[in-house]
Amino acid sequence: MKPKKSYNPGDMRPVNKVILYVLVYGGVLLFAFPLFWMLSTSLKTIAEIHRVPMTWFPGRLQWGNFRQIFIDAPLGRFLWNSVWYSAVTVAAVVFTSAMAAFAFARLRARGSLLLFGLVLSTMMIPSQVTLIPQYLLFTKLHWTGTYLPLVIPAFTASSFTIFLMRQFYLGISKELDEAVKIDGGGQFTMFFRILIPLSKPAFATAAILELISRWNDLFGPLIYLNDMNKYPVSLGLANFTAAYGATPWNLLMAASLVAILPLLLIFFFAQKYFIQGIVITGSKG
Repeated sequence: MKPKKSYNPGDMRPVNKVILYVLVYGGVLLFAFPLFWMLSTSLKTIAEIHRVPMTWFPGRLQWGNFRQIFIDAPLGRFLWNSVWYSAVTVAAVVFTSAMAAFAFARLRARGSLLLFGLVLSTMMIPSQVTLIPQYLLFTKLHWTGTYLPLVIPAFTASSFTIFLMRQFYLGISKELDEAVKIDGGGQFTMFFRILIPLSKPAFATAAILELISRWNDLFGPLIYLNDMNKYPVSLGLANFTAAYGATPWNLLMAASLVAILPLLLIFFFAQKYFIQGIVITGSKG
C-alpha cells in the first residue's frame, strides 16, 4: 500500500495560491469587520455616528466613552457577576460531564449504550419546552431572584460535553486501565491520576464552549433575576439604554467591547489547547 503523500502548500501552483490567500484574507476581513465597526463607533461622538454620509473613522478619539460607561452603569458589578457565575458553572459542567463521560467510555454495564443514547436525545429538546416546569419548581423552592436556578443545574452535567469528553476518552488506550489494575489502582485512580492529566485539550475545548454559552446567556438571567446588582454583563447590556431613554450607540459599543474582551483574551491564550481538543475529539471514537 502506497503511503499517503503529505500535503505541502508550497507545492501549489501560483494561481491556486493566490485564490487560497484571497479566500483566507477575505474571510478574516469579513469576520473582523464587526469588531472594527464596534471599536470605531465606540470612539465617536453621537453626532459623528448619525452623520450622513457616514464616516469610517472618528475625527477625534473619544477615549472618555470607556470611562463613562463605568460611571453611568454598574458595569464593573455586571462583569464581576459574569466572572464568578461563569467560573462556577463552567467548572461544575466540565467536571461532572467528565465523570459521566468516563463511565460511558471506560466502564462496562448493561444498557449503557441505551442510556447514552437517552443522554444525547436530550440535546434535541428545546430549552423553552422545559422552561415552565423548571420555573414552577424553582419558585416552589424559593430560588427565584437568586443564582441558584442558574448554578445548581450545572452540577448535573451537559449532554454535549459528555459526548465531547466520551469521544476523547475512547481515543485513550485501554491498556492504561490494565496497567492501573496491575499496580493495585481502581477506577478512581484511573480517572483522577491518569485521565484527568491527559484531558487538558478536551477540558479546554469543553470549558471554552461552555464559557461562551454562559457568558452570553441572556434568557436564564432574564427569567430568574430581578435585582440589577445581580445582573451578569449580558443582561446588564440589554438594560444599558434604560437610563438614557434612547440608545447611546457609542457607549453601548464601548460597553460591548469591554464585555467581549475577557472571551477574546481567554481564547487567545487557550487556542492551542482548544484546537488540539477539537482535532482529537473529532478524530477518535
